[in-house]
Amino acid sequence: MEINGYKVEAGADLRGADLSGFYLGDTNLRGANLEGADLSGATVVYVNLNGANLRGANLKRATFAEAHLRGADLRGADLENAFLLGTDLSQANLEGANLKGADLQGADLERANLKKADLRGANLKGAVLKGANLRGAIGPFGEVSIRYLPALLLRNRPQHGR
Repeated sequence: MEINGYKVEAGADLRGADLSGFYLGDTNLRGANLEGADLSGATVVYVNLNGANLRGANLKRATFAEAHLRGADLRGADLENAFLLGTDLSQANLEGANLKGADLQGADLERANLKKADLRGANLKGAVLKGANLRGAIGPFGEVSIRYLPALLLRNRPQHGR
C-alpha cells in the first residue's frame, strides 16, 4: 500500500513522513521506522505497530482503535489529546512523552516505561499499569507518586448503580 508517496508495510522506513490526517487501516507496520513522522489527526485502525520506532513523532489528536504498539519506542512523542482507547501499549517506551489530555481509557500499559511522561489531564480509567515505570511522570496533581497511584485510579473508576 502507498500513502502520500510512502510505501506502507512492515519494517518500512517512514522517518519524517507526513501522514497527518490520513486513515491507516488494517495495516502491518510491525517494526517500521516512523521516527519524527507527523501523524497528527490521523486515524489508525487495526494497525500492527508492535516494535515500531515512533520516537519524537507528532501524534497530536490521532485516533488509535484496536491498534497494537506493544514494545514500540515512543520516547519524546507528542500524543497530546490523542485517543488511545483500549490500545495495547504494553512494554512500550513512552519516556518523556507528552500525553496531556490523552484518552487512555482501558489501554494496556503493563510494563510500559512512562518515566518523565506528562499525563496531566489524561484519562486513565481502567488502564492496566501493572509493572509500569512512572518515576518522574507528571500527573493531574503534579508529579505522580507511585504510592498514591492506586487512589488516583480508584477515583476515576466508573460508578455502578447510579
